[in-house]
Amino acid sequence: MRNSNIRVAIVDDHQIVIDGIYALLKNEKGIEITASTTSPMQMLELLTVNSADVLITDVYMPEMSGRDLAKKVKEKFPQTKILALSMSGQGQTVDAMINESDIAGYVLKNLSKDELLLAIKKIHAGGIYFSEEVLQELSTFSEIKKQNDDVHLTIREIEIIQLIEKEFSNKEIADALFISERTVETHRKNIFRKTGASSLVGLVKYALLHHLIDFSDQNKK
Repeated sequence: MRNSNIRVAIVDDHQIVIDGIYALLKNEKGIEITASTTSPMQMLELLTVNSADVLITDVYMPEMSGRDLAKKVKEKFPQTKILALSMSGQGQTVDAMINESDIAGYVLKNLSKDELLLAIKKIHAGGIYFSEEVLQELSTFSEIKKQNDDVHLTIREIEIIQLIEKEFSNKEIADALFISERTVETHRKNIFRKTGASSLVGLVKYALLHHLIDFSDQNKK
């Protein structure tokens, strides 16, 4: 007889997150956790032995990003649905994971047990699930893309502008985005060239006018 449980796999580079999700789901009727690991590479191996209907994956992991893992999972295990889980629901990240990794859902780590169960069940049934905050970020990002078509800013450049506004150093930006400092420097040069800004103040002004950063965040400083 076919197992009627929803088979769930979990990957996050923090074991405490895995333990928390496991604690929420372990006694839930109809849910079976078939694999869990802090290593995205190991998860690919585990899925060959322990099939999963839904893979819950962190988005930002040092060994391999959730975006890249999702791509590989969809190639090797097309029947597995992807639910992205992150502290941040930045629109550009969500947009990229939808278009490049074919995820079925995206939720934030502050979600409740009920929302997590709803997301898993809806995705397993063939639907999609995105947290309300994530949908709002995605809508904002869609507007941003329209407003910046004239200067052709890339998703990565927008991410860097937002981190520059938060006063991140090149090294901090590199660490946050898992890229090299030299790559950050190249992006910064391209950003200033495209926007026509001649200083950090000018860049922040441009970002505010084009809704790349939230004006309310400026008022909190």
